[in-house]
Amino acid sequence: MSAKHQLAQVNIGRLRAPVDSPMIKDFVDNLDRINALADTSPGFVWRLKGYGDNATDLAPYEDPLIAMNMSVWTDIPSLGAFVYRSAHVEIMRRRREWFEHMDVFQALWWVPAGHEPTIEEAKEKLALLEAHGPTPAAFTFRNPFPSPSEAVVKPVLDECA
Repeated sequence: MSAKHQLAQVNIGRLRAPVDSPMIKDFVDNLDRINALADTSPGFVWRLKGYGDNATDLAPYEDPLIAMNMSVWTDIPSLGAFVYRSAHVEIMRRRREWFEHMDVFQALWWVPAGHEPTIEEAKEKLALLEAHGPTPAAFTFRNPFPSPSEAVVKPVLDECA
């Protein structure tokens, strides 16, 4: 039996310098490696890509320093394993080197299986989370909501904080 819903995630960050700046070089130099890891991770379904194999050339906001990453996974444990228990974590631990602090930088939500969320949809989810906190429409690892076809879900805690 296949799942009726999959987990979408978006995260944004305001870079401390333009993407072609030497200050951001180490982040950019690791994008292909970390994206390849995501692509082969259990539970991975889809990720947002621009003209290259990443999304750094997309402009989701008027501010050119805001970068966006978006993906779809089979479930919360699969995404949590990639984010917090793979080589991705070494890059996440360094995020303050490349990105400014943002109170709301990530949102999770359930989508029908096979749906690829749009940038506008992701922006709406971030705005919902900022305005209302975690709800079934937009939530966090710390305060997750089960898919419409599940009864319960366990939180995934940020081990990088």
